Amino acid sequence: MVVDPTPSNLDLSLVSLFAGWAMAGEIQRRLTADGLGELRFNDGVVFQHVLAGPLSISALAERMGVTQQAASKAVAELERRGLLRREPDPADARTRLLHLTEKAESAVEGSRKHRAALEKELTAEYGEERVSDAKALLAGILGRYGELEAIRGRRVRPPL
Repeated sequence: MVVDPTPSNLDLSLVSLFAGWAMAGEIQRRLTADGLGELRFNDGVVFQHVLAGPLSISALAERMGVTQQAASKAVAELERRGLLRREPDPADARTRLLHLTEKAESAVEGSRKHRAALEKELTAEYGEERVSDAKALLAGILGRYGELEAIRGRRVRPPL
């Protein structure tokens, strides 16, 4: 039992999880400074699917592995916050396709910019080799547990 937890005496799964949370928190602080403070980490779970191109709520639900009702609820919330919009499908007027709004696209670009800046800062602090080794180790772990295809297919989900 770890009585006094520190990064050096926690197991790798916790250290990597907490480091990821810390970096996500820093990116969130930077987005807030950019005027995008209403964004939530979980918005990206939906954004990753719509980024690949417009899709219906049923297609979103399938990709996310949730019910259509759950996907509809998430979409309604993102619409209310001005991050998603629905437009008629040119191929089927009965279907409405989800699109990112300009605000959401700005959030995606801001997130990318801040992640790149954060990595540059960490590289300056810890050195290119250590950062590269850390990324290679974590990518290897993702591969070991079959998550690389989920990343490529934009189907990354938090664990249940």
